[in-house]
Amino acid sequence: MDQAQQYGQINMNLPHDVVPLPSRGVFYQNKKKSLKVGYLTAQDENVLLSAGNNQNLVTTLLKSKIYEPDFNVNEMLDGDAEAILIFLRNTAFGSEYNFRLKDPKTKKDFDTNVMLDELDILQPKIQPNNEGLFELNLPKTGKNIVCRLLTIGDTNELSKLQDEYPEGVTVPIVTRRLEKHIVAVDGDTNRENIATFVNTLPIMDSKFIRNTMTDCEPRLDLNRTVIAPSGEKVNVRITFGAEFFRPFF
Repeated sequence: MDQAQQYGQINMNLPHDVVPLPSRGVFYQNKKKSLKVGYLTAQDENVLLSAGNNQNLVTTLLKSKIYEPDFNVNEMLDGDAEAILIFLRNTAFGSEYNFRLKDPKTKKDFDTNVMLDELDILQPKIQPNNEGLFELNLPKTGKNIVCRLLTIGDTNELSKLQDEYPEGVTVPIVTRRLEKHIVAVDGDTNRENIATFVNTLPIMDSKFIRNTMTDCEPRLDLNRTVIAPSGEKVNVRITFGAEFFRPFF
């Protein structure tokens, strides 16, 4: 058990609140619909100030602030993690999130803001089966596949792929992601057979799987449209990492 995970799990009596999860716990073995989450402290400021990689920061914060002895952060869905990060920022700094954008017409920078406590939860139209999995029929090959949503642990593994391959070598980000999504193909759960299937998968089916899995995950609606001074519309997406907290430092 690493230090951050241990810290979050042995400090159950510290001040905290209960945060409801967008997934309602249906994808977790313990079916937790909400989690006890602590507040950011002066000690956490050290982490925010020294943070480098965004994904490492997210994982570190979650492991240290989730006060649940039977909850593995690495098995957490991205949508639920985003809800926890929003809570941490709101309770530490307030819900107003200010950021700077560029006016597409004048090319000048302008400041705008989003109220984070007004973000809606996007509930997917496709529901999982009793095991939290999704059954799909691929449009090109006609194959019947069973898929799962990716976890923070999966995302961390995929983010490290770039460093594992020498410069100039193609990094198999797309195929590795598909391999993690797919649990079975026409009832076959053999991982080697699934990897072979993914390598020969038509792009139409590949895009269908990735787009469907994105639409299947319950999460906060992080996309916003703001009006620039020129009157032009600008689409923006809230992202997480050091910059999400760092303006306060």
